[in-house]
Amino acid sequence: MTTHAAGMETLRAQVERALAEFVERKLPSGGDPEFAPLRTAADELLSGGKRLRPAFCYWGWRGAGGTDEPGVFTAAASLELLQASALVHDDVMDKSDLRRGMPSAHRRFQAMHEKSGWHGSAEQFGEGAAILLGNLLLIWSGEMWRTSGLPREALDAAQPVHDHMRSELMCGQYLDLLEQAHGENTFESALRVALFKSGKYSVEQPLRLGLALAARELTPWMDELCTGYGRRVGIAFQLRDDILGVFGDPAQTGKPAGDDLREGKRTMLVARTLAAASPADADTVRLLLGDPGLDEAGVATLRRIIEDTGALQECEDLIGDYLSQALSALESSPVTPEARKALTELAIAATSRKT
Repeated sequence: MTTHAAGMETLRAQVERALAEFVERKLPSGGDPEFAPLRTAADELLSGGKRLRPAFCYWGWRGAGGTDEPGVFTAAASLELLQASALVHDDVMDKSDLRRGMPSAHRRFQAMHEKSGWHGSAEQFGEGAAILLGNLLLIWSGEMWRTSGLPREALDAAQPVHDHMRSELMCGQYLDLLEQAHGENTFESALRVALFKSGKYSVEQPLRLGLALAARELTPWMDELCTGYGRRVGIAFQLRDDILGVFGDPAQTGKPAGDDLREGKRTMLVARTLAAASPADADTVRLLLGDPGLDEAGVATLRRIIEDTGALQECEDLIGDYLSQALSALESSPVTPEARKALTELAIAATSRKT
């Protein structure tokens, strides 16, 4: 019997194999040279990563009694295409220059336009091409899911979950735009955005997908696991992301220090800061937040306020609380012992990551 660590490595390898084979079928490396930039951008978006979404799906499957078969790895891997689609669109909306230490897709296409000396706006071309790439990845995610090779009755049982997850993600992206526009920025409004945009489709819904695929019908204990464990891990996951967006090491996050501050993201961390800050510090946060030219001194000022208000420590405490509650819900659920161990380790990895 393999160790759990070996099992996770096997899962990652299977997911990457499935992705590589699928993309090669859709855009062959030796195909039409006009599509080569799309292929390169897709390959880089899909390279690396911890494969958390496929892992939560796979261990949901195993937790409900599913066995290893090629189809489940392919179905789980399709979530990476959905994630890549969301990242491309997110970078366009946030005007992010980098993704995982490399030029974001729209900046890559913009640079290609500039280097080639083509007509029209290079920036507009870059954004348009990136939107189309994101759409392509979204279409592929659905196709890879449908053609995974799992039994039709399993896919039919999980399809409503799959549809709902994708709708939630798009609504979450809209809520994020809305939050930046009207600047409400309460903790509750930021939490709602985080749940729809990231938390649910990162943890809760992949887990629910795996359970539905294996069981063919979701039972009360499965729904309780998805909310009691999955949703809480998803919130903690996003809280960690909020912290990394301000305090993360660029060498590990692949983005400039304080990039979330320049983009003006109205996160749960920022909401806690504004709620606890003095009037003068709150004014400073509102003045600097969202300034695309924010320099290192400005980032340092905002970091200081976030720490001095206790917002950073409060969010760290919340991560610990959500994780503890999630693990308690997992412990009381009737998932298989192997899945319980794996889901415990996944929850810890998702909420304590450095990237």
